[in-house]
Amino acid sequence: MSQNDQVFAAEPLTVYERVGGDEFFVELVERFYEFVETDLVLRPLYPQNLEPGKVHLAAFLAQYWGGPPQYSLERGHPRLRQRHMPFPIGQAERDAWATHMLSALSSMNAPSNEAALMSEYFERTATLMMNH
Repeated sequence: MSQNDQVFAAEPLTVYERVGGDEFFVELVERFYEFVETDLVLRPLYPQNLEPGKVHLAAFLAQYWGGPPQYSLERGHPRLRQRHMPFPIGQAERDAWATHMLSALSSMNAPSNEAALMSEYFERTATLMMNH
């Protein structure tokens, strides 16, 4: 067989595919929420039952990074700023959220390029959510 006849596996096209799909985002969110559960700044902003938020965040992140549109099918347009307006998010809350999400991400085995993309997104989005 010549080199021209060899078939190469296509590189996964989306970040979602390259990091491992839903399983990656579910685990990322679980790790993130472990930090939230004990954070004195963030925990008061979350409801008693954290499970629905975990499901929503994992679905949102999976969709954002190229996965199935489950989040939008169930909850409509993400409207991140609007959904977060009821919660006072200042510099301390922004920094705590970003720190925990980046810590969760760094504890995962994401490829370095994808981890860099996600880190930049989390930093930028955390800043965008500030409303105080």
